[in-house]
Amino acid sequence: MTSQVADGGAGTVREPLLVCAPLGVEARALRRGLPRAGGKGSAVANAGRVVRTGYGPVRAHKAAGKFAGEPFGKMIVAGVGAGLDPSLRPGDIVVGTEVVTDGADSGVRCASAPLLAGELRRAGLRVRTGRIVTVDHLVSGTDRERLARTGALAADMESAQLAAAAGARPLVVIRAISDIPGRTLVHPRTVTGGLAALRSLRKAGPVLERWAAAAGERQVLLAGPRSFCAGVERAIEVVERVLDRQGPPVYVRKQIVHNTRVVSDLEQRGAIFVDELDEVPDGSTVVFSAHGVAPAVRQEAAARGLTTVDATCPLVSKVHAEVRRFAGEGYLVALIGHAGHEEVVGTLGEAPQSTVLIETEDDVAKLTPPQQDKIAYLMQTTLATDEASGIAEAITSRFPSARGPRSDDICYATTNRQNAIRAVAAEADLVLAAGSANSSNSVRLVERAERAGTPAHLIDGPEDIQLSWLEGVSTIGLTAGASAPPAVVEEIIDALRGLGPVRTSERVITTESIRFGLPREVRRK
Repeated sequence: MTSQVADGGAGTVREPLLVCAPLGVEARALRRGLPRAGGKGSAVANAGRVVRTGYGPVRAHKAAGKFAGEPFGKMIVAGVGAGLDPSLRPGDIVVGTEVVTDGADSGVRCASAPLLAGELRRAGLRVRTGRIVTVDHLVSGTDRERLARTGALAADMESAQLAAAAGARPLVVIRAISDIPGRTLVHPRTVTGGLAALRSLRKAGPVLERWAAAAGERQVLLAGPRSFCAGVERAIEVVERVLDRQGPPVYVRKQIVHNTRVVSDLEQRGAIFVDELDEVPDGSTVVFSAHGVAPAVRQEAAARGLTTVDATCPLVSKVHAEVRRFAGEGYLVALIGHAGHEEVVGTLGEAPQSTVLIETEDDVAKLTPPQQDKIAYLMQTTLATDEASGIAEAITSRFPSARGPRSDDICYATTNRQNAIRAVAAEADLVLAAGSANSSNSVRLVERAERAGTPAHLIDGPEDIQLSWLEGVSTIGLTAGASAPPAVVEEIIDALRGLGPVRTSERVITTESIRFGLPREVRRK
């Protein structure tokens, strides 16, 4: 079978939904969960219909032939299936990322699988995503082992034939697990497994309706610049080079950058992330994160004889140097930032007796410098520019002689991404910003879009997109925080294509060419 991508066709997604269920009990469970879908052979408004297609590949092939000439705009294939992975349990749902026939190298892709899987999890279901394989007979223990070795999670006898009938229209395939390795169809507990699977199908019904309602053609406006900045690229490369040179484990104090994907990828390579140095064994190597550390942390590492590699972003190091300079000249330093952020903690640690954190304009009124003409202000590098500038203006209004940084503290990449998303938000119905919840610069992108009057959401990946956000939305603005990998943006676009045709265009406000040198400890000789 040749590979097909279920990414919609022009005009098709406005036509009714077709739900295919092989068995009558499966069809009934789905109808109970799909209140807006009609019975066999009927169409209710634009909600669609649930069709019993028959058991086995022969009947599925025959049904698929009939569907070829019918007017439907998106297809759902759903039923029970055999679990191949030992970790699956009865009632679990497998959302197919690809459906293949047994023995085929490739099959029909279901690009929107991450969107549906995330929504099903939020509905309280246990969900896995992966390959579903269609076989021509009930699978035995040896068959399951063989199919599992191909990477498939579940097996059935109909999905590949039915999915092929979708053509280029939006498609999802789900199988609720009724039997698992060690508890096959002839096992005494088969009945309870089947009931658990049917309950899961029924519970999945409202989610499947939301998937169908979200289908449609869209335009995606890509903000430029987006994703990794020079400081993040440098920090990641530092950890990678230490791993390459000495092998795992390599300890990293705090997250190297604030992104779950980056941290997970490095963990798989052998990086171990710790909160404090007392978690690092004596004699080990520890990398300091891009957010910087206080001098007390460096002193502790030296006292313990740890080998350290500093991945602090040079722009953060600049702020640290300014704190030391102002404090050394007798100034009270007002640091504009957010309490608890690792960059702020490290910066405050440079001169704790001479630095005070300012989070809002109200905090400015509480400033009591020993000398009215001896106050300076600095900024966390990942703040929203308008937020920070408002606080800075409040400081200079109250203290006209206040001194600021020699050059803008807010990172060039933060500023560029905020300006880019503002331009995109003006044209979009919805803004999606790729980034983790603890990423300050990513959170600021959402805030900037919302201040422009456009609904916006922070997501780690496509699985975080709620389908209700997409209903009725034709233009999506898409960006990524400075710590989010570029691959996440491509994954989001690919998932959206699973709901219908996607046109992409970029709104580039500037091009970044800045590169930072690596610490001497990891430079190639």
